[in-house]
Amino acid sequence: MRFNKTRNKIFGAIFIFIVVVAFFFTPTGYYLEVPGSAEDTSQFVKVNGKQDKKKGSLLLTTVGIVSGTPFTLLKSMGNDFETIYSQEELMGNENSQQYFQVQQYYMKSATNNAIQAAYSKAGKPFTKKYLGVYIMDIMDNSAFKNKLQVGDTITSINNYHFKNSAQFINYVKKQDKKSTVKINFVRDGKKKSASGKLVKLADTKRYGLGITLTDNTEAKGNPPTKIDAGSIGGPSAGLMFTLQVYSQISNKDLKAGRTIAGTGTIAPDGTVGPIGGIEKKVYAASEMGATIFFAPDDPVTKEIKKYEPGYVNNYNLAKRAAKKIHTKMKIVPVKNLNDAINYLEKTKQSK
Repeated sequence: MRFNKTRNKIFGAIFIFIVVVAFFFTPTGYYLEVPGSAEDTSQFVKVNGKQDKKKGSLLLTTVGIVSGTPFTLLKSMGNDFETIYSQEELMGNENSQQYFQVQQYYMKSATNNAIQAAYSKAGKPFTKKYLGVYIMDIMDNSAFKNKLQVGDTITSINNYHFKNSAQFINYVKKQDKKSTVKINFVRDGKKKSASGKLVKLADTKRYGLGITLTDNTEAKGNPPTKIDAGSIGGPSAGLMFTLQVYSQISNKDLKAGRTIAGTGTIAPDGTVGPIGGIEKKVYAASEMGATIFFAPDDPVTKEIKKYEPGYVNNYNLAKRAAKKIHTKMKIVPVKNLNDAINYLEKTKQSK
């Protein structure tokens, strides 16, 4: 009898241990978007092989994506700075590897745009080289499903070289729907080739390769600039990288000893676009002691209001977040690169 009681206690303790471990460590298939880090852009940017050593910081801001456990999901409920997403909401049809590959492409595109915008603003020469079409997704019925991967860059089709994705798409449109095409592509720096038939594209009468694509370009300036963001992905660091590059190539001290943070995509013409998770980025910037935070002031058009009546733009979301955490950090609205530069120039003396 005593033996049975002892055994039951042991089994009970083991069961409780398993439940506790599962509660704290078992993946649920959901993810948490949380405040990430605020990183000094000077560590990622070199102009003529040199980093910016001037006092102060231009901080890019990130969000963190972590796998949700029962414990972390429960803990996040009611937290304004943690958001729960299903894998489909966060990554669509992509697996985690494909998702992060695409995020790396977005970062590469952002740094290319940053170079173009900065050099244009500074009146410095730059060149833009077309590398091919970057593969963002592959349809399940594509003949290239197991031959191509997300992240590959197609350089030619049937030995036809193109200057942009529009030329590539037009060439494919002209092919007979029963034809087999050969494509050359680059993967991890290595040249490869593959052949396959065209397939009917969903919701159309057209035939094609069955891939989602975008232009893959490379911008180079004079003096030469190199931006290496490491494992940081996504397009949202565009504005802050542009400010860092511009300050170096124009030899202007925009920082003036200040800690300046911000976020926003950048277009080659300097237009600043909205991003996701701005509340978390405001939190991260405040934690790093930033006194200024640039937030995209994207226009709320009638079209947006029609499809999303409750839409709030980045600037207003950032102001709300700043109020919630009682930060003294100044939230500054920007529509373009000039807005940010002009603000920093005008406020140098009042720091």
